[in-house]
Amino acid sequence: MSVKPRPKKTKEKIIKNRGILAQIVAGLRSQGKVVVFTNGCFDLLHVGHIRALEDAASRGDFLVVGLNTDKSVQRLKGKSHPIVPQDERAEVVAALEFVDYVTFFEEDTADEILQELQPDILAKGQDYTEKTVPERNTAQELGIRILIVGDKKKHSTKDLIQRIRRRKNL
Repeated sequence: MSVKPRPKKTKEKIIKNRGILAQIVAGLRSQGKVVVFTNGCFDLLHVGHIRALEDAASRGDFLVVGLNTDKSVQRLKGKSHPIVPQDERAEVVAALEFVDYVTFFEEDTADEILQELQPDILAKGQDYTEKTVPERNTAQELGIRILIVGDKKKHSTKDLIQRIRRRKNL
C-alpha cells in the first residue's frame, strides 16, 4: 500500500473516517514505521497536555491522537463540558508540529479505535499506571505496547477553569 507524505496543513491532519486512518496506519507500519496512539479530551489545552503529547511523539515515528467527541466528553466530565467544541479541539491539537493525525471517538474508552488502528504503542498520561490503563486488555491482546508518558500530573483543565473563575471574581 502506498502512503501519502506526512500532512503539512493542520486540517489535513484531521481524519474523521477511522477506516481511512486505519489504512494509513497499516501502510506506515508496513514500511517499518512505529505508530504511537494516544487519546484524550484535550479541552483547554495546557502544558500538561503538551508535555504528554510531545513525549508520546518521541516514542515513535508517527503520533495519532484520538479525541473524545463532545458527547463522550459530556458523559465523562459532565454537562458543562467540553468548553471547546470537538472540531476546534481537533484543530488545536493538529496544529502541534509533533502530532501527525487526529481522529475522533465517541466510545468511553479507546478499545474500539485501538482494534481498528492497531498502532505499535499506546501512550497514556501519568494519571495512569500500566495496570490501570482502561484499554490494557485490548492492548495486550493486540500486542500493543503501553507506555506512560508526560510529567507527573500537576496540571488539569479542571484546575485551569477554577483559576479563571477565581480571577473573574477579583
